[in-house]
Amino acid sequence: MSDRHQFHRRLRDAGMRVTAPRVAVLEILDDHPHSTADFVATGVREHLGGVSTQTVYDVLRACTNRGLLRRIEPAGSPVRYETRTGDNHHHLICRRCGEIVDIDCAAGQAPCALPDDDHGYRIDEAELTYWGECPRCLEIPAMQRQ
Repeated sequence: MSDRHQFHRRLRDAGMRVTAPRVAVLEILDDHPHSTADFVATGVREHLGGVSTQTVYDVLRACTNRGLLRRIEPAGSPVRYETRTGDNHHHLICRRCGEIVDIDCAAGQAPCALPDDDHGYRIDEAELTYWGECPRCLEIPAMQRQ
């Protein structure tokens, strides 16, 4: 598990009370980035006992709104969460097994990709998702992949 005190500080710095469910959610996501709400809820219950799924969803929403978590929504997958925020990184997703890895942005600062016409918007972020096959899935013989 990660250092609990860093999460206490991050919660306080975000103007949030430190509660056991909030700390547990941050710890689980720090140890298991790109996790679904259901995975997080299971982990929180293993650590704390009787915590409702709704409580976990409330914590995920509150922490995302305060910038402590990032919500990612890969096409065809459940929503996932991560603690890596405040930088300009993207994601690479394996089409076969669903593994997600972080990819640092080549441009370095947000937004890294601008459209030809911004239609009057002030753009502050670009979210890119790369799709492919991970090395582990590439090792599976073609006949077994189908």
